[in-house]
Amino acid sequence: MRPTFITIAGARENNLKNVSVEVPKHQITVFTGVSGSGKSSLVFDTIAAESQRQLNETFTAFVRNRLPRYGQPDADVIEGLSTAIIINQKRLGGNSRSTVGTITDLYALLRLLFSRAGEPAVGYSNAFSFNDPAGMCLDCEGLGRRMQVDLGKLLDTSRSLNEGAIDHPAFSVGGWFWKLYANSGLFDNDKKLGDYSREEWDALLHGADGSIALDWQGGQINSRYEGLLEKFDRLYLRKNPEEMSAKNRAALERVVSVSVCRTCEGRRLNKDVLACRINGRNIAEFAALEADALVEAVREITAPQVSTVVRNLLERLGHLVDLGLDYLTLDRETSTLSGGESQRIKMIRHLNSSLVEVAYIFDEPTIGLHPQDVRRLTTLMRHLRDKGNTVLVVEHDRDVIEVADHVIDLGPRAGRHGGEIVYQGDVEGLHAADTLTGACMRRKLPIKEEFRRPSGHLQVTEASLHNLKNLTVEIPTGVLTVVTGVAGSGKSTLIHQVFRAQHPDAVIVDQSAVTTNRRSNPATYTGVMDEIRRRFARENGVSASLFSFNSAGACPNCQGEGVIYTDLAFMDPMITVCEVCSGKRFTEEVLRHTLRGRNISDVLAMSAAEAAEFFTEPKVAEKLESVVAVGLGYLQLGQPLNTLSGGECQRIKLATELGKSGTVYVLDEPTTGLHMSDISSLLGIIDTLVDHGNSVIVIEHNLDVVKNADWVIDLGPRGGRSGGEIMFEGTPRELLAATDSLTAESLRESLPGD
Repeated sequence: MRPTFITIAGARENNLKNVSVEVPKHQITVFTGVSGSGKSSLVFDTIAAESQRQLNETFTAFVRNRLPRYGQPDADVIEGLSTAIIINQKRLGGNSRSTVGTITDLYALLRLLFSRAGEPAVGYSNAFSFNDPAGMCLDCEGLGRRMQVDLGKLLDTSRSLNEGAIDHPAFSVGGWFWKLYANSGLFDNDKKLGDYSREEWDALLHGADGSIALDWQGGQINSRYEGLLEKFDRLYLRKNPEEMSAKNRAALERVVSVSVCRTCEGRRLNKDVLACRINGRNIAEFAALEADALVEAVREITAPQVSTVVRNLLERLGHLVDLGLDYLTLDRETSTLSGGESQRIKMIRHLNSSLVEVAYIFDEPTIGLHPQDVRRLTTLMRHLRDKGNTVLVVEHDRDVIEVADHVIDLGPRAGRHGGEIVYQGDVEGLHAADTLTGACMRRKLPIKEEFRRPSGHLQVTEASLHNLKNLTVEIPTGVLTVVTGVAGSGKSTLIHQVFRAQHPDAVIVDQSAVTTNRRSNPATYTGVMDEIRRRFARENGVSASLFSFNSAGACPNCQGEGVIYTDLAFMDPMITVCEVCSGKRFTEEVLRHTLRGRNISDVLAMSAAEAAEFFTEPKVAEKLESVVAVGLGYLQLGQPLNTLSGGECQRIKLATELGKSGTVYVLDEPTTGLHMSDISSLLGIIDTLVDHGNSVIVIEHNLDVVKNADWVIDLGPRGGRSGGEIMFEGTPRELLAATDSLTAESLRESLPGD
């Protein structure tokens, strides 16, 4: 008999307190609870990790050595598992050759369509690929753009070769490439470039016949002489920047400009491929259509030999539209997609799958979605369930929780105060449950009664970038302004690009990574670590450097990291706890020194909330209280910052800004990752910023934030080419009366009594 539950007994990963639970299969189960309550520990670190570990064990040792490694979760029993497919928020990234079309296989179907029905015929489907020599534009090698050297930045004409006239680290004086020119005999190495004759300039830039004798390992070799432009083109411009080291990429970006390829005009393909058309359009023109317009264009293709391809293409494009991504084009590079867009793109891969008995695991899939789009998302989740799959969702959004067949609520709070199952059952029971989630489900916030008056205005004029339709808008200062609208309506373009360009002094508090350095942590980022080290040093009469895991007190075996990273080349690194310090980072001598009974390792293991109570020193306590106030009280002081989510990165940045005045702040979806009970705390922080004389502009879909705004700017009416217009400007109360706004419709539905 097949198991009807995923059974977990005695789960102890991270802060889970010996949790035992049965998760029903073939249903939608939503895991709720405040940030840090243990949701991810149960779903991802226990259920998903064990499923993937057991799946990997079915492969040969050769294959396993090339797969990510999953440790066995700390639990007594994990039974009834299905194969897990994780659809998370991690950005798709990829290089310039990865597009929405290639990542979803929609472009592969489009290529097949053209290979069978395009006129004049070109060849097989690979001939329509910009990643294949048979189809790519050979001038830009399928990238659609060319980098060109900016000679004004590369060359300092006021200097000679001996003075470092070539301003690039690879051509520094005395270096190998520099010697190619200095030893050529073609130039006076002390002559300023500005004094070069036309012949000398031609030889420097475009080359000359002959070879140059260069010293090599005690002898000499002859190297062909290349002009500077030819050498740059070969060494750098013909390579993909994403494949270079960060150092080389930064040096290159300083001396080049990027322009659309003149040969293919940015369409990536060669002229023979671009001459092949269906109904008057070539494949590049099809790929440049927004998804909803592409649906219309594909429907017009009636050639009988491609009817199956057309039907398949329309079905997959329909999923793109249903997920609220109708504004995307197939030629859009995946590196430009947000985390929320990336997650929905991943969903499309699975919606046409014939697999059943699969566990689909979603990590806050509503990120970046307007309330109107959330309904489409929940419909697709039901579709996955009804095919015979199990759907597990970690989510805070009320509308997603409402469609759950089963709810597992963790808490009661975060960190060491969480890790327990506080409710499990149906949604109706959750509404009556004595938990933070239950209380929030019962409560619908009203629109606030009073609105601040602006102290002035910041104008955005003639905004026409992307889909913006020549907008001029005034953003009030001294108040909280919320910019809203469906995904793709133009919010980010208006604020992050146009407003920021016209008002560069604005402080952007976004969800980009705080750092990629695994040695940085909340204690170092907020600046409290220096004061903590000083307090330990003063208490014990020793040097403060002893209490830095980057300095004298670090464990010599792991260099203060607490773990050993083993580089496995093309695989994820293998991480093991340091056997010498047992993960404590410091030497035994350092750990003997204490402050109020705790050593430095104990302190770094504290959550921000625990540390805020432990430290009575104002300089430390005040900063830690700011971290707690933004909903990050569960973060450990020593947790590497490169493990934080986008929402956590944004909130820790926000915590460091509290107390400042006279600044314009831009926040991009600050409620990302926040439980409903934490949103009131976030609003309190934003109100504090405004009350201190700052102006705050928030890009947000969350209706509780909209209700607390002083001014709302709503874009729409929909996404992409159907967006880019101002649908409404005014107070939230005035928004209720708007008739053409999807936000207004959702706002009316969210009020108490509805």
